[in-house]
This record gives sequence, structure tokens and C-alpha cells, in this order.
Amino acid sequence: MALIITEECTNCDACVPVCPNEAITEGDEIYVIDPALCTECVGHFEESQCVPVCPADCIPKDPDHVETQEELMAKYEKLTN
Repeated sequence: MALIITEECTNCDACVPVCPNEAITEGDEIYVIDPALCTECVGHFEESQCVPVCPADCIPKDPDHVETQEELMAKYEKLTN
């Protein structure tokens, strides 16, 4: 499942440099995560890197983009090959 940034985002920029897939970008009002690029860091790390660095605690799983670990790994492989 991809992650999403909620409206509680304070635009602090902490999440952007830790995303290995460059899935996080500036949106119109808050940062956004591209679900086509977000693998929840599967393939790169044991856990998502953006979640623990977010001081606003505003990066939950995106219920609109449910994916299994296998699907996330396949996405990672597609993105890195």
C-alpha cells in the first residue's frame, strides 16, 4: 500500500530527502506522495523512511492504494531496473 500525506502536513521538508524513490514532491498546498513511485521503501529499507522523520505524524497508509508486500516488491523491481 502506498503512503499518503494528510492535510496536517507543515511543509517542513523532512520527508523529501529520505525517500529513495523520489516519490514525495511539493504539491499546491502540502507535499504529496506519488502512489506509482511509493513502495513504502520495500526493497530499499526494512521500514518506510518518511514516517519516522515526520514531525507532524501525517503520513499514514493510503487506503485508496492497497498493495501487498509482493506488489510493492514488484513495483520496486520495475522502478530500479
